[in-house]
Amino acid sequence: MIQVPPARPGQSEEEIDTPALVVDLDAFEANLDRMAEFSSASGVALRPHAKTHKSPVIAHWQMRRGAVGQCVQKVGEAEALAWGGVPDILVSNEVVGDAKLARLLALSGIAKVAVCVDDGAQVEAAERAADAAGRRLSVLVEIDVGAGRCGVQPGPPAVELAQRIAGSPHLIFGGLQAYHGRAQHLRREEERERVIAEAAAHARRTVEQLRQVGLDCPIVGGGGTGTFPFEMASGVYTEIQAGSYCFMDSDYALNLDRSGAAVSTFRQALFVLTTVMSRAAPGLAICDAGHKAYGVDSGLPQVWRRPDLRLTGASDEHGNIAFTPETTAPKLGEKLRLVPSHCDPTVDRYDWYVGVRRGRVECLWPVAARGRMA
Repeated sequence: MIQVPPARPGQSEEEIDTPALVVDLDAFEANLDRMAEFSSASGVALRPHAKTHKSPVIAHWQMRRGAVGQCVQKVGEAEALAWGGVPDILVSNEVVGDAKLARLLALSGIAKVAVCVDDGAQVEAAERAADAAGRRLSVLVEIDVGAGRCGVQPGPPAVELAQRIAGSPHLIFGGLQAYHGRAQHLRREEERERVIAEAAAHARRTVEQLRQVGLDCPIVGGGGTGTFPFEMASGVYTEIQAGSYCFMDSDYALNLDRSGAAVSTFRQALFVLTTVMSRAAPGLAICDAGHKAYGVDSGLPQVWRRPDLRLTGASDEHGNIAFTPETTAPKLGEKLRLVPSHCDPTVDRYDWYVGVRRGRVECLWPVAARGRMA
């Protein structure tokens, strides 16, 4: 069942029912504009990752600023975006299973869709699905550039897969997927730069070997919020797939620049709004946002602009906020903004974004791809 909308346009932020997923629209728009500027200046296309926002509305905001399309990880996410009018979608992941491939091919009547492979059996399955649908499917070869997750080895193994795709009457070789996920959260800038230089070298070598066998490589995709400047400067990446930049979270805020200061490229725009619901114990306030309200895989949220308050624990429906006798204690019924540690799984807990500008609710957007795990 869809959650009841927690607010309506025109209300004050204080009137929003909680827990609620709040977007600071000024910070959000500034983030979109900033990444669009980076993309334009570098000449490298931006294909934002919609696994972060799960919203056709936000996808259209990004594309109005020059993004060439969207990435997703799941067919269900691709469906939500395509049904919402997004015209160009890459599933930057492997899709296994005839039913999922049939669903993906069905979308090709209303959007341009593509998928990744890292194994010959996946190529064969994509061929069968495209043949059955009477359509041609664009397929990228994912290469392992050091993350140690998905991806065929760069060089000859990747070239062999690309040749199999290019030789199929039902498939189109779309390029390379060369994303290094672990690099996004390496804290020191020199570390991130070094690891992405190695990733770019793997991609560059594979592109050159593709050319040697007569295959163009239209797309080399990858990059994320933590590393995109390095992919943009590499001369090999053609598309950047950053996602979290539009919202940010407390984990990305731990990344450092060369001076050792926190990277400040983007602003915090996503919050979980919560209400203080109990003050029964000394030095402790209980809020109405617990594990069901935010992801904790990267740690507990922080209380926005209240360093004197600290979320020290959570259960399903409660968050424990500690304070000292010297602190201005939060009042019963007081609203607090929490900064999630990981925006993607936090977004997936909600049906609605509440867009707020300068303390006033401006809009509500559905999280259309919420729960789309398949």
